[in-house]
Amino acid sequence: MAGEGAVDAWREEMRCAHLYRTIADAEQGTPRESLFRGLAADAEARAVQRGGAVAPARYRPDLRTRIVDRLVHRFGPRAAQGILATLGLRGLSVYHQPDLPPPRPATLEEMRERRRGAGTGGNLRAAVFGANDGLVSNASLMLGVAGASDASAAILLAGAAGLLAGAFSMAAGEYVSVTSQRETFEHEIDRQRAELLSYPAETAQELARLYGGLGVDPDDAAALAVRRLVDKERALDLLARGKLGLNPDELGSPAGAAISSFFSFAAGAFVPVAPFLFATGSTALMASISLAACALFAIGATISLFTGRSALRDGLRMLAIGGGAGAATYLIGRLLGVSLS
Repeated sequence: MAGEGAVDAWREEMRCAHLYRTIADAEQGTPRESLFRGLAADAEARAVQRGGAVAPARYRPDLRTRIVDRLVHRFGPRAAQGILATLGLRGLSVYHQPDLPPPRPATLEEMRERRRGAGTGGNLRAAVFGANDGLVSNASLMLGVAGASDASAAILLAGAAGLLAGAFSMAAGEYVSVTSQRETFEHEIDRQRAELLSYPAETAQELARLYGGLGVDPDDAAALAVRRLVDKERALDLLARGKLGLNPDELGSPAGAAISSFFSFAAGAFVPVAPFLFATGSTALMASISLAACALFAIGATISLFTGRSALRDGLRMLAIGGGAGAATYLIGRLLGVSLS
C-alpha cells in the first residue's frame, strides 16, 4: 500500500516535470523558459526522492497529460493556464505580472498566431459548456415531444426548431454580454489613460507601487516607473494589467463570441437530431438517446480537464444529470399527451 502511494507521488511529480518542459519549449527564447526548466528539474528531483526504490524505470504520460501537452503546444501556456493550474503546476503567476507583457511579435505570422491564441482557454471552456447546453436542452425537448407523441416528424421538427432557436438565442445573449463587458473594460482603460495624461506624477507613484508589490526595491521601483512613463501606451498596458487586472489584448470580440456560441450550441443540439434524418420510429428514438448519452459522457470527461477530477467521475456525473433531465421531460410529455388525448 505504501509502495502504491510512493508510485502515485512519483507519477504526479513526473507529470509536473513533463508539463514544465512543455511550457519551457513553448516559451523558448523568453525569460520564462529558464523558470520552467528549473521547475522541471526540481519536480524530477522530488520524484526521485518520493518514488525511491519502487519508482518505475520510465515515465509514460497518461491521456490527460498528453491532451494538455497538445493544448499547450497548439495554443500556448498563457491560454491553457487554467487547465495547467488544476494539475498542480506552479509558476503560472508570471502570466499575471504587470511587468511581463508578451514580447513584441517579430513577424506578421507570429502576430496572427498570438491573436489566435489569445483567450483560447476561455473559448475552449465556453465551447464545451455551449455544446453541453445544446445537447441537454434539445435532447430534453425532443424526449418531451416523444413522450407526448410517437410521430417522428413531430420529434424531428421539435429538434430542428430547438436547435435553431437555442443557437440564435445563445448567440444573441453572448453578443450582448461580451459587448457590455468590453465597453465596461474599455471605459476603465480610457479613464486610466486620461489619468495618465493628466496626472503623470501620481501615475508614476502607482506604477512604483506596482513594482514594489513585485518585490522591486522602492528606489529602483520609482526610477523604473519614471522610465516606463516615457512610453505612454506601455505604461497604460502595465497599469491595466496590474491595477485593473485587465489584459488590453484580450477584451474579446462580441461577433466572435456570438459565432462561437452559435456553433457550439448547434453542434451539441444536432447530436439527438441526427438519427431522425436517417430513420424513424423507435429505431431513431433509441439511436438518438444512445448518441446523446455517449456525447454527455464525452463532454463530462472533457470538463475534467478544467476541474482536475477523474474523467470517469465527471463523465458519469454529466450522464446522470443529462439523463435525469431527459427522463423528467419525457415523463412530463407523457402525462401531457395522455391528458390531452
